[in-house]
Amino acid sequence: MSDPLPRTISRPLQFANGSAIGISNRWYKGQYCVILTQAGLVGCGIYDVKTAGEFGQAVAIARGTPEKPLVEPEDLFEAKIVDLTPRARELGIRIGMTGREAVERLLVTSGEPAR
Repeated sequence: MSDPLPRTISRPLQFANGSAIGISNRWYKGQYCVILTQAGLVGCGIYDVKTAGEFGQAVAIARGTPEKPLVEPEDLFEAKIVDLTPRARELGIRIGMTGREAVERLLVTSGEPAR
């Protein structure tokens, strides 16, 4: 038996450069996940980088597929970054990085621009 819907899960995640919070939200025929750091977030394709960019937020996006959706925060670890805000780029995140690499970059910078 699976957990009832809707549901939300939040848990600490450890990385080489610090800790973050992993979040997963699920509802009937839908879900999203995110890894939240002090400097910004790495999330699935439900997040809008255009709006986040207008507010100067550091957001990096990976996208799942119907066959392999991003459901749990750990699913973002090996997923490739496909879009990001200008602020995320300033912090050293690049398209093609893994989600784990992007989180590590956010943890190192703590919101300061990459040098």
